[in-house]
Amino acid sequence: MARITTLEKIEMDRNITQDKVHRATYCIFEKDGEKYFQIDTYGSPNREDTWKSSQNIRFDRKFAKELVSLLINEFWS
Repeated sequence: MARITTLEKIEMDRNITQDKVHRATYCIFEKDGEKYFQIDTYGSPNREDTWKSSQNIRFDRKFAKELVSLLINEFWS
């Protein structure tokens, strides 16, 4: 699992799109007074354990605000 607290923009020389995941879910929870948003992906339909999470990414409130701002600037500006 990864908890992201900062994000840096880079330029990529090679851009490849990945296959779609079989399933993705999210949850919101609090721990030690801090609220978190977590996304879990479950791999491709060909994966042996399609019920088992393959990637997890977690944001706290501060980073979530930064991410929303970045997405707005990149897609709607």
